[in-house]
Amino acid sequence: MATDSSGQLIATLLPATIPAQERIVVKDDIAEIQTAIAARTLSQDVLILNGGTGIAKRDVTFEAVSPLLVQTIDGFGELFRWLSYQEIGSHALASRALAGFDAQDTLIFCLPGSTKACRLGMEQLILPELVHLVQERRK
Repeated sequence: MATDSSGQLIATLLPATIPAQERIVVKDDIAEIQTAIAARTLSQDVLILNGGTGIAKRDVTFEAVSPLLVQTIDGFGELFRWLSYQEIGSHALASRALAGFDAQDTLIFCLPGSTKACRLGMEQLILPELVHLVQERRK
């Protein structure tokens, strides 16, 4: 995990009221990503994944997570790409950042692997809406 600087950034940005319970690193492999998601503590309300959301052949996070979601939050990916566009221009169209709830009502966010993109997603989208989204799902 020493090389997972984006994961470390995500954990650092979480407020003390929402501590990171667990951090793991898996390969860019659909089965390995899905196994890691399935093995998590079922009491976790939120999972934040980083990396593998681009369009390179090795980027399979979208393919691994999408079939697990029973409800997507389309606005997350849309707003993430729009905010990214403000910083990196049309390169933002290659991002497949996504969010949604799985069958256990866990809110799953998938961010790109770059620290700049993770900071953008955390500070401008995830942290401002995290508690609200979890509370809304519980209604």
